[in-house]
Amino acid sequence: MQTQPDHAYPTHWEADVVLRDGGTAQIRPITPDDAERLVSFYEQVSDESKYYRFFAPYPRLSDRDVHRFTHHDYVDRVGLAATVGGEFIATVRYDRINDQGLPAKDPEDDQAEVAFLVQDAHQGRGVASALLEHVAAVARERGIRRFAAEVLPANSKMIKVFTDAGYTQKRTFEDGVVRLEFDLEPTEQSMAVMRGREQRAEARSVQRLLAPGSVAVIGVGRAPGGVGRSTLRNLLDSGFTGRAHAVNHAFPEGMDRLDPEGVPAVRSLREIPDPVDLAVIAVPADHVPDVVRDCGEHGVQGVLILSSGYAEAGPEGRERQRALLRQARSYGMRLIGPNAFGMINTAPAVRLNASLAPQMPGAGHIGLFTQSGAIGIALLSGLHARGPGDGGIAGISSFVSAGNRADVSGNDLLQYWYDDPDTDVVILYLESIGNPRKFARLARRTAAVKPVVVAKGARHNGTAPLGHAVPTVRIPDSTVAALMRQAGVIRVDTITELIDAGLLLASQPLPTGPRIAILGNSESLALLAYDACLTEGLRPLRPHVLAPTATPDDFRAALAQSLAGDGCDAVVVTAIPWVGEGEGAAPGAREGTALAAALRTAAAADPAKPVTVVHLAMGDLAETLAAPGEAPGPPPSPRDETPAPSSPPAPPHPGAPVQAPPQPTYPPRPPYPPSAGPRPAQETAPPAPLRRRPAPVRIPAYPAAERAVRALAEAVRYAAWRRDAAEPGRVPEYDDIQETAAGADIDRLLDRLGPGPGRSAPLPAPDAEALLARYGIPTRPSLPAPDPDTALRAAARLGYPVALKTTAPHLRHRADLGGVRLDIAGERELRRTYAELTDFLGSPEELRPVVQAMVPRGVDTVVRAAIDPAAGAVLSFGLAGAPSQLLGDISHRLIPATDRDVADQIRSIRAAPLLFGWRGSQPVDTTALAELLLRVSRLVDDHPEVVGVDLEPVVVAPHGLSVLGAAVRLARPPATTDLGPRRLPVY
Repeated sequence: MQTQPDHAYPTHWEADVVLRDGGTAQIRPITPDDAERLVSFYEQVSDESKYYRFFAPYPRLSDRDVHRFTHHDYVDRVGLAATVGGEFIATVRYDRINDQGLPAKDPEDDQAEVAFLVQDAHQGRGVASALLEHVAAVARERGIRRFAAEVLPANSKMIKVFTDAGYTQKRTFEDGVVRLEFDLEPTEQSMAVMRGREQRAEARSVQRLLAPGSVAVIGVGRAPGGVGRSTLRNLLDSGFTGRAHAVNHAFPEGMDRLDPEGVPAVRSLREIPDPVDLAVIAVPADHVPDVVRDCGEHGVQGVLILSSGYAEAGPEGRERQRALLRQARSYGMRLIGPNAFGMINTAPAVRLNASLAPQMPGAGHIGLFTQSGAIGIALLSGLHARGPGDGGIAGISSFVSAGNRADVSGNDLLQYWYDDPDTDVVILYLESIGNPRKFARLARRTAAVKPVVVAKGARHNGTAPLGHAVPTVRIPDSTVAALMRQAGVIRVDTITELIDAGLLLASQPLPTGPRIAILGNSESLALLAYDACLTEGLRPLRPHVLAPTATPDDFRAALAQSLAGDGCDAVVVTAIPWVGEGEGAAPGAREGTALAAALRTAAAADPAKPVTVVHLAMGDLAETLAAPGEAPGPPPSPRDETPAPSSPPAPPHPGAPVQAPPQPTYPPRPPYPPSAGPRPAQETAPPAPLRRRPAPVRIPAYPAAERAVRALAEAVRYAAWRRDAAEPGRVPEYDDIQETAAGADIDRLLDRLGPGPGRSAPLPAPDAEALLARYGIPTRPSLPAPDPDTALRAAARLGYPVALKTTAPHLRHRADLGGVRLDIAGERELRRTYAELTDFLGSPEELRPVVQAMVPRGVDTVVRAAIDPAAGAVLSFGLAGAPSQLLGDISHRLIPATDRDVADQIRSIRAAPLLFGWRGSQPVDTTALAELLLRVSRLVDDHPEVVGVDLEPVVVAPHGLSVLGAAVRLARPPATTDLGPRRLPVY
């Protein structure tokens, strides 16, 4: 047993976590300096809780107890504390024991006894569950595989903590005590439980920010204007339903009201007698720490910091930002900003505009997140122009512009919008992604129930904007786009495309296929739409061109006919001003309004297919289609016995969830959409909920055919992804994979190679081949040939015909330069080839030649897997040589990849026809190729120490394949990953 009394303090165990009620706590190891905190904590615990912990009355801790509970070796004895405001609110400890339950003396003992104590005021917040996740991860790191806990039967809360965790466990009852034993190896159920708790907690933390009952704006100037005063004015003008306070330490004594706003004015938060839920801070950066301290001491739940002068200002500002985040989290508060533009919630029960936007957006069903304030302004302005007012086509549910996003990020908003009943479409403008693996996981889960549309800034220079501390992107932007699409994210390039796609998805049902009907009164405009459909990979039908004199009734009839037919999945209507005669003429000022009413009537009668409109010089058409006017429809039948509802029943729309009243708590949800293999029954994602087309019907209108069709094409591709996600792929289980033995090999190799922190080391060829063999990936042996005689002996051993190759880095895989000679049939030819190789290309010492047996002819491919700091684990595939190296024809998928993922990956490269019998050639064994990709994915997923795998070439023959070259790189894994216990990121 390890007995070092002063084992190094494990800083990587420190973590900030979000609790069940949306507040935060810090988890860290207990140290000897915590003696006074422990005593103070214990004095605030009730006698009942103490009895449950020690099975007897235990009013106070002795000096010996305090010493024992604060002195740990961080190996066999570990204690963790959850703190808020620097004070303990809960503790957990484990002690390594043997099979008899006595203190362990053998280093092979892998069991520990665990015990918790939670302050009564903080019970029910999920503190014990969070502590259990972290202490279990610590125990696994220290070689402990099983926990044991003894609990009194009456302590039902603690029993529930253990039983709900999802670990494989055994429960016994003896001598009046419940004994629980559970394995610490994560299970699918335990991961599902952890992900579900994470989602509910983080969603609740965002909900507390977006729906405060009271807001204090700190830094409100006495004169009109300024950031603080403008924000307060915007808050009041939005119709905020809660209490508002103006705070400024420079207000004169005795001033208790700010006019003309008419809100209470105070010099300090301490003067506000009521609770404050949200503090909006607009003071110079030097004064922010004092304000945050006052907020924490007053019990404020969250802070929105508009102040600048942080990470965007350079290294000194970055340190100031990190200190700010530590301070806010120490009080259990979440933080938006600094350098934020603000946030908006249009819900009628809240009406919050805590931002610098002077106009409250219309209420709707689009959730909007940006990091840049300038882009936030552009998006809000663009949406307002397309559909102003509550209930319009461009209305939003909530908006957050997080600035430097030191704490709250797009990931948190994805957690919130996932089951927010008021949000049907998520729009994100991201300049950086702080936790890429978590983003991919959350985006995939959210996209399974509602569309997620993303535009990514700073795509090509590989650096993040000032103020964003994130990993550097090593993979090209095209790869990032491919990985987003794998997760179901709709990736667009511009702000205009964000708005175009968002409006269509927020107002229209998802198309069931790519067949597009086109109709209108301009042949030229219809042909533009037709060409745009072909460009986007859609299947347009022959345009239905109406006469230039077509009336709104003609449009209505044509649209109704297209929607009613079985031959199309969506309709594009093109319109230009028309000229009629007599009663058919429509006054120019009203022609758009009349046409909008006709199109709405047809769409309302057959609402299962999406409709978009392309218009030229008909601005009133777009405005009317976007407005929340009543949808036309036939009058109710006089035979109806029951009164008609105020609006007709809304038809199904698969784009987002059914509208439902807000719930006081967040119900359990699956932790991610169907993917990555079979799941237990309780984790399987339910069928995607239906969304109802808004009543009245609203139809998106575009001033260019290309924009309308591009938005429609994104909807078609997303709908296809949704259908595929409903039938998930799986990660196959291969009986011949030796995961445990591979792990032991990796540990041994890392100890031998000794790569330093943050560095990787290549494996020698024999070790790489042995590790791959553990996962059922055989490689063809290659024997070194430093001289002709050794080459002859190697060929005799392998058997003719053979290949002679150079392995020098500058000639590796370069058959075009003569570094690879194939089909050598005998000794004489081998000697001649060896002499030619060394005469033309260099000495054997430079070339490092090897001899390898020939394999069946096929298609040369390359399979790679790598850990990218920005994207996570990525599996790549392409054809070897020019297609991948010159043309960049490589497909990428996130790891772990499913059988569906790799099947699509193989077919997604442009050169894929070469694998499937192009021009009469014999198709190759893509089934074997898919299995190879899945095995490589499993290797990297099972062992985070494997940071690089390169198989080149992989010759795929009509039957089977051969791996002719292999390279593997290992590195010490990071202390934490997205698979570890939940924690908030620190940038």
